[in-house]
Amino acid sequence: MKSENSRWPCPACGAAMNYNPAARQLVCGHCGHTEVLEAPPEADRRQALQEHPLLPALNGRLPQAAMEEVQISKCPGCGADLELEGLVSATTCPFCATPVMPGGPPQRLIRPQAVIPFRIPEREARERMAKWLGSLWFAPNGLTQFARKGRLLTGIYVPFWTFDSDTRSSYSGMRGDAYYVTETVTVMVDGKPQRQQRQVRKIRWSRASGRVARFFDDVLVIGSQSLPREHTEALAPWDLGGLEPFRKDYLSGFQAEAYGVALDQGHQRAREIMSGQIAMDVRRDIGGDEQRIERIDTDWSDETFKHILLPVWTAAYKYNGKSYRYVVNGQTGKVKGERPYSVWKILFAVLCALILFGLIAVVSEGRY
Repeated sequence: MKSENSRWPCPACGAAMNYNPAARQLVCGHCGHTEVLEAPPEADRRQALQEHPLLPALNGRLPQAAMEEVQISKCPGCGADLELEGLVSATTCPFCATPVMPGGPPQRLIRPQAVIPFRIPEREARERMAKWLGSLWFAPNGLTQFARKGRLLTGIYVPFWTFDSDTRSSYSGMRGDAYYVTETVTVMVDGKPQRQQRQVRKIRWSRASGRVARFFDDVLVIGSQSLPREHTEALAPWDLGGLEPFRKDYLSGFQAEAYGVALDQGHQRAREIMSGQIAMDVRRDIGGDEQRIERIDTDWSDETFKHILLPVWTAAYKYNGKSYRYVVNGQTGKVKGERPYSVWKILFAVLCALILFGLIAVVSEGRY
């Protein structure tokens, strides 16, 4: 995690310059000096966004230029891998609000190739989060106050992997075609047995086999273990067309997390995602009304990957000794988070419901 001590000095006054998502340029908070970030030449852009071959990387044979050495401190609360460069005292983890001490052995990691710069300013992200928190039923008053106080969010570039693969799969299974038969049954009507006819759905099964093929492009897998998967997956979709070649200017005023999910682990997760889509393709290919898949054999080829950073605004809120985390997609503004429940509000709502149902019962019986 890059420390906030990292500085981009202003050429006019020497103060720190930060990347401004609204203006999409570097801005000095002291004197107002701005610097436009020039777009890279198209050739440089294509080269920066080019995928790495997967197999050499899994075998530790990436070029030296694709690697970097970083010093990692692990958060004792959520396990986030934080690069606290330049810090000599404890800081707070942006994911769970746990104190973290700097220090740790250096590690050689794959360098990020591309980044989606923040597009949603902090103020807008805070407003979206406050609106989301304020809409929660049975939320404690402290949570509502937290939303109204306007506590600043932390902007973090979260590591992700993208994977490409060409796939060809053979399968075998069963195709089920529905048909209906008429059956006569005995039912009780007003205490008397009656014979009635009804349509009963049945399935005629037949053998099925075949082949399907699909090319997967940019299957996205989070490289962080600091946030629950349901949080980050809920922030989708991301517009990866907004990827820019990695440059540290975009990190000015923000932080960047080192990946904690290794490449081979990310690849395994990507294959799980792809296999789910392949199974859907197989079901469509089998056809019919129902399908049973017995076997899928997939050949994977031309597998490549990228290491990218995606923008996330985050805040941690402690209630009754437990941390609750909130994240906002820094590109689209979509919000996801955890929430506590107020026991007193729930009990009050139950009491009100019981009173209301009691009044309805009294009125319906004509006693009111």
